[in-house]
Amino acid sequence: MGSLHGARALPPLPLGEWEDTKETLHRYCQIAGKVRMEYSPYRNHWWHVTLYVTTRGLTTGPIPYGGTTFDISFDLLENRLVVTTSEGGAFSFALDDVPVAEFYRRLFDGLGSLGIDASINTQPFDLDDEHTLDENTYHCTCDGDYVRRYHRVLAEVDQVFKEFAGRFSGKTSPVQLFWHSFDLAVTRFSGKRVSLPEGTDPVTRDAYSHEVISFGFWPGDRNVREPAFYSYTAPEPQGLTEQPLRPRAASWAPEGGSALLAYEEIRNSNSPREALLEFLQSAYEAGAKTAGWDAEAFRAGVAG
Repeated sequence: MGSLHGARALPPLPLGEWEDTKETLHRYCQIAGKVRMEYSPYRNHWWHVTLYVTTRGLTTGPIPYGGTTFDISFDLLENRLVVTTSEGGAFSFALDDVPVAEFYRRLFDGLGSLGIDASINTQPFDLDDEHTLDENTYHCTCDGDYVRRYHRVLAEVDQVFKEFAGRFSGKTSPVQLFWHSFDLAVTRFSGKRVSLPEGTDPVTRDAYSHEVISFGFWPGDRNVREPAFYSYTAPEPQGLTEQPLRPRAASWAPEGGSALLAYEEIRNSNSPREALLEFLQSAYEAGAKTAGWDAEAFRAGVAG
């Protein structure tokens, strides 16, 4: 059992033990992410809406508002929300067991006190919630121990994903957390445009306008009941799931063409960093081979 970078061992993150906290934090992040989406300049593939891992948690990064900028950050070490502005304004509040509706109220009241008259669509995205984000009092658990564990994992995975991203000379996304699905991801692009079917929804159309091989980590959900690493190639090429994956514990999902490797397999391996890099590389090789990418030309230091 080890760490991705040779420090303390990676912590266990059993979904069943912290699922209530994860679901609450997910909705907090949707609210913050929706603010960023509303006020940030557009970036292709929805890169203007995501959150980024920091040394203390997650952040929107600077968001423009009139002649100033502000950011919304989750200090997961202290289990607090922190908002700062380029004019020196700031406020924060504890996240310990704050209902989502109360989080919403405190955030927007605080923004208003700083002269930021922000608003968002309060309908949660791709969640089966009965209530809107400003009315949700059901999700109200945010355990400090588990958010610290979660941040510890994110911080280490973020660095390995960045190392892996540096091995590719083509267009690559930032390493970023997508708040709709709550996964940390990095994506490689071949540069080839994709013709999507008529009627494709705007989110999918923008996200998958070009060929991609994507890699990520998510803490688990109703379908995958444990934290796991994944990779997929889109559009999915013929023969993808017949390609070998490494290490041995990695496998192809029965449906959907995703490569999967359980977090516990990485956490308990002799060299977690090398095992994760091996998985990412093998999934890339599978996608690049079957989709016809020029992997040699995309090797960092060869092209570009």
